[in-house]
Amino acid sequence: MTEAANEAPARQGPLSHIRVLDLSRIMAAPWATQILADLGADVIKVERPGAGDDTRGWGPPFLADRDGNPTKDAGYFLAVNRGKRSVTVDMAKPEGQAIIRRLAEGADIVLENFKAGALARYGLDAASLRAVNPRLIYCSVTGFGQDGPRHEQAAYDFAIQAMGGLMSVTGERDGMPGAGPQKVGVPIVDLMTGMYAAVAVLAALARRAETGEGETIDLAMLDVQTAFLGNQAMNWLLSGKAPKRGGNRHPNIQPQDVFACADGHFVLAVGNDGQFRKLCEAIGRPALGTDERFATNAARVRHEAALSPLLAARFAEFDRDALMRALDAAGVPCAPINTIPQVFADPQVRHRAMLRELPHPVAGTVPQVVSPLRFAGAPLRFDRAPPTLGQHTAEVLAELGLDETEAAGLAARGVI
Repeated sequence: MTEAANEAPARQGPLSHIRVLDLSRIMAAPWATQILADLGADVIKVERPGAGDDTRGWGPPFLADRDGNPTKDAGYFLAVNRGKRSVTVDMAKPEGQAIIRRLAEGADIVLENFKAGALARYGLDAASLRAVNPRLIYCSVTGFGQDGPRHEQAAYDFAIQAMGGLMSVTGERDGMPGAGPQKVGVPIVDLMTGMYAAVAVLAALARRAETGEGETIDLAMLDVQTAFLGNQAMNWLLSGKAPKRGGNRHPNIQPQDVFACADGHFVLAVGNDGQFRKLCEAIGRPALGTDERFATNAARVRHEAALSPLLAARFAEFDRDALMRALDAAGVPCAPINTIPQVFADPQVRHRAMLRELPHPVAGTVPQVVSPLRFAGAPLRFDRAPPTLGQHTAEVLAELGLDETEAAGLAARGVI
């Protein structure tokens, strides 16, 4: 157990009146609770004494302290735990379970991502906690849900990307260099599951405001992946043809692809017939815009094999920056393919202050990519860095009415 940090400023934001008990770890549910924390909620993260969230050790890279030495907190953890208070509690011990139940009594929301049925052994499942707090909104995040033939199985993002069909439509098409299924470069199922979890608990809060009743939410990563197959699922449902990997080409809109210029690559994202005609004029090929093979999007999709080589040959004659300036001036959507450092050097990203430095008790400061949400009447404030392990244990126990002697006894018995 560590000493509590100096008291943070009063919370603000749309959810500053809400308390969240975060029993989750890894990424999907912690992403949801970070969203809630960014919105102003008081998020109390319960971690294992001595070890904490698994992602604290998922490095390198690790955060460096003021002397340049690596801490025990990996970038993975720092990406999804901003704005929370860390409390160490051993939920396998009856005294630890009692602490968590007391925290749940004063909470509005509980999020957890244990295997289905695991928390029932400790009396910390939805039925048990809602018995002591009927207004509680309890959200369980699992790989496969609380029922069904796979409900007892564990799951990770990579496996769900594969099982949920995403990798079958991601990657270069067969017959091309580098062909083969690919995962998305960020853990997209975890992130989307966290987004759905945040939406779900906010909807439950809105309903509770009308009825006074809490809610139990069962959210499965495979369900989420299936849901956001989006247009690719509908393409199959309407045509009976299984979508295939198409590289960077869009299956329904053309031209949308990566193209090479004389000195580099860029993305072209034409979205309608008017933009296509402007493209053709900007590159000095206006006749392509009226060619019956290409005049409409449906025609361009059918004749993509003929259109793409014509565009590729013309783009190869341009320097990339000059071409993009011409397309920007014509109102044709296009973009450079930035590295991550280039993203944060982009003037628009810098203007929007998406990267901030937050005070940190060990490192001095820690970089954070902050929430994109902006509220005129309830602005978000980013003043609480991802916590060190157990940083707020003493503070939170004091709020529960436990004095220093009682806390010291719990620490001696390995409860906190």
